[in-house]
Amino acid sequence: MTKSELRETAYMYTFTAPWIIGFIQFIGGPIVVSGYYSLTRYDIANAPVFIGLKNYIDLFQNELFWKSAGVTLYYTLVGVPAGLFISLLAAMLLNVAIPGQRLFRTIVYMPSVVSGVSLSLLWLWLLNPDFGAVNMFIYNVFHVQGPGWLTDQKWVIPSLIMMSFWTLGNHVVIYIAGLKGVPANLYEAAQIDGASKLRQFWNITVPMVSPVTLFLLITGIIGSFQVFVQASVMTDGGPNYASYFYVYYLYQQAFKSFNLGYASAMAWILFVFVGALTWFMMKLSGKWVHYEGGEQ
Repeated sequence: MTKSELRETAYMYTFTAPWIIGFIQFIGGPIVVSGYYSLTRYDIANAPVFIGLKNYIDLFQNELFWKSAGVTLYYTLVGVPAGLFISLLAAMLLNVAIPGQRLFRTIVYMPSVVSGVSLSLLWLWLLNPDFGAVNMFIYNVFHVQGPGWLTDQKWVIPSLIMMSFWTLGNHVVIYIAGLKGVPANLYEAAQIDGASKLRQFWNITVPMVSPVTLFLLITGIIGSFQVFVQASVMTDGGPNYASYFYVYYLYQQAFKSFNLGYASAMAWILFVFVGALTWFMMKLSGKWVHYEGGEQ
């Protein structure tokens, strides 16, 4: 290695050192330590006691663990695909050159910058079954009484999914960027061949933005498995554990019951599951993701 290359390497490590140190201290280190704690009985007040795989065995025998996993999976399987579809449609609408286009894009994106707690409090009011704006609108327009959005266990997850659509601005912006990269000559050729708008959407738009869809799908699934604020602020896991999300259960174990070993085991199960699911989706992506320059 030449002196110039050594100098560039030294500069690289010098400027990335703050990030490397921060990652080791605040992310990498805690991950490793939590792996050890998951094999112990630890309540903060007393030193960890090694118990092997007992936390994991207890978890898989706990009905509440499976309940929280089922709630989270339900939210993911319904909310993530629906959110991607709505985001793509909104991006296509906002990609049309019309007066006020920038204003509309700003309006769609603005809710994404609102904090999760503020947004949860807003929707807590909107979805109130007695005086909420949503039920008032349903009653005034359709003359029927709206459901108990957050008080009925059948409606609580659909309500939270509907709420999640409010913050799809980030997805829409990324989809717009992806749509900008679709060659216009593909649509022109399709129009000459007499392809309908639906055919153009399915055979041109969807394949050409599939790399963006893959990225948003993976990040969306990871985010959906970490839902916490909505359950904590809006429903407290209820009614009847219908919104008892996995991470909310993890939080309850760690910071309410101070069962740190048990919570660490939950965290590692989530980490391994999400990692394996991401790997699986990447392996399958070759069958439906199309790259302009060929297979990646």
